[in-house]
Amino acid sequence: MKRVLLLLAVMLGVGIGAAQTTITYWQYDYATRVDAMNQLIAQFEAANPDIKVVQETFPYDGYQQQVAASMPAGQGADVAQLFYGWLPTWQRAGYVVPLPEQFFDAAELDANFAPLAQAAKVDGTWYGLPTAVRSLALFYNADMLASAGYDAPPATWDEFVEIAEALTVKQGARFTQVGYGFAPTGQDHHLVREVLIRQFGGAPYSDDYSTVTYDSEAGVEALTFYTDWVTKYGFAVPEFVPGNNGYRDGFRQLENIAMIVDGSFAIGDVKKVSFNWGVTELPVFDNGIKSNFGSFFMNAITPNATKDPAKLEAAAKFLKFVTSDDAMKLWLDVVGELPASRSLIADPTLAADPVYGPFVRALDYAHATVFVDETGQRDVMVDAINEVVLQGTSPAVAIKEAAAAEQLLLDANR
Repeated sequence: MKRVLLLLAVMLGVGIGAAQTTITYWQYDYATRVDAMNQLIAQFEAANPDIKVVQETFPYDGYQQQVAASMPAGQGADVAQLFYGWLPTWQRAGYVVPLPEQFFDAAELDANFAPLAQAAKVDGTWYGLPTAVRSLALFYNADMLASAGYDAPPATWDEFVEIAEALTVKQGARFTQVGYGFAPTGQDHHLVREVLIRQFGGAPYSDDYSTVTYDSEAGVEALTFYTDWVTKYGFAVPEFVPGNNGYRDGFRQLENIAMIVDGSFAIGDVKKVSFNWGVTELPVFDNGIKSNFGSFFMNAITPNATKDPAKLEAAAKFLKFVTSDDAMKLWLDVVGELPASRSLIADPTLAADPVYGPFVRALDYAHATVFVDETGQRDVMVDAINEVVLQGTSPAVAIKEAAAAEQLLLDANR
């Protein structure tokens, strides 16, 4: 009898295992984001024991190449994370599919998600959903500011320049501390395009984002002001801390960078530092014009999940779960990115929070660039910056060449 019962238990175990659907989730490797997703996966599997989620991560610089190599072969993720700016390229390449109508109600999504999330659509169709949205703000080392006699962060760009110069330290010809973490490939290309150009009274694109319009007086002023931080004022140094994340590492680990412009996604890491720090809304000029760059990473279903009805349903359930209000609250706590839900963002206590508040308030005047080729468009602005600071090209020439090059990208991808 014991053998019969044992055999029955084994058979039942096999049956349970066979009934379980496994889906694969991909995202790029960023510690706090991976941690948050691991927690969400554990919660999801506990509530859905018939579904197993396998998370796989890749270095940011090679993530898109991994997707491009795997998806055409029918391999890789069933649900994948992507930057909203990559969506046009991924949609054209067939890496993602529209959200299945049998699982997602478009009108409900329109009502529940922040307006910024509309960038997750192509031709009016939802292709994915964000767990969080983000904007930019100025992080500062409060201890450094206090040691230099400043009891508040800069509210204007004139104050920013003054403080950044005061917090720059050299020993002979060598910089040992800089006032600002210069990061064209980080968030600074957005700072020039969507913040400074607009604050100087211009616009980077036409309203429908089909025409580049920053070959203008405002564009020249914006690029000049930004590159002056290196060429004129000397409080920013290219590659002061090498690497794409060097500006952030210098701020939070090496403590040799006093201020950086970064996204709300950096809060989770910055919280771990041992010094006193703060965050404030981006400075403004005397005209008082505010502008910011809003963005998000979204989660989308890939063609791999559509091959099996059970897998598609599992992928849809998982996508709904990781973009629920509860998931957004966990993501805010672990990563620091802002909820994508209209109701959660509207919470006045969040807007008043000394850390999250500057990012939340910035959403009211943030612009999400409508990219057709995010990587190519980013490279155009980064190249313009490098032309000025590394090769001595005039900002007027560099911005004119950048506008022409980006217009070719827009025309070729529409």
